[in-house]
Amino acid sequence: MFESFTTWFTALEPLQQMFWGCALVASTVFLVQMALTMFGMDAHDVDVDFDVADFGDVDGDTMDTGGALSLFSIRNLVSFFVGFGWAGVSLKEWITSPILLIIVSVLVGCGFVWVFFLVKKQMKRFEANGAFDIKNCQGRTANVYLRIPAQNGGKGKIQISVNGAFHEVDALTGGDAIASGQKVRVDEIIDGETVRVSPL
Repeated sequence: MFESFTTWFTALEPLQQMFWGCALVASTVFLVQMALTMFGMDAHDVDVDFDVADFGDVDGDTMDTGGALSLFSIRNLVSFFVGFGWAGVSLKEWITSPILLIIVSVLVGCGFVWVFFLVKKQMKRFEANGAFDIKNCQGRTANVYLRIPAQNGGKGKIQISVNGAFHEVDALTGGDAIASGQKVRVDEIIDGETVRVSPL
């Protein structure tokens, strides 16, 4: 079976090898992610999160640049390559120009990322309106997930455990900037999605 697959794959044009490779690998990773989520093993996404001088925060999870540079998270990259790969495979017969096929496939991949972002945003709203009550964060300690700018200059994110489950919450601070990985205390509930924190 493996030899048959290898023979079929090597017979493809290089461009179609790229599309099929992206489609199969990304789809496999996507199915694994879905399985882990269904079994409750998906605690949080693996994201690219670091600071870039003169560019502010790099948020790998949200796509909300807020005037800063934004990178895709692992989930977003998987979503992109699922759309990109299958678009290239499916549209080959209708789009004969390789360059145009690549452009259309990139656009479809970006569309998949946007759909995933909207779904994730909606799921967070359901979570916020469900069992999780942000008021229960008052006085608790949390870990900074995305760097919090100084002097209320912008929102970062914290991960906080409430009732045995971890939640991501937007956070501000009135003092110095707080780097990712530091522990903080929730001092004030600002609104239904945002808290004010201070470092421990």
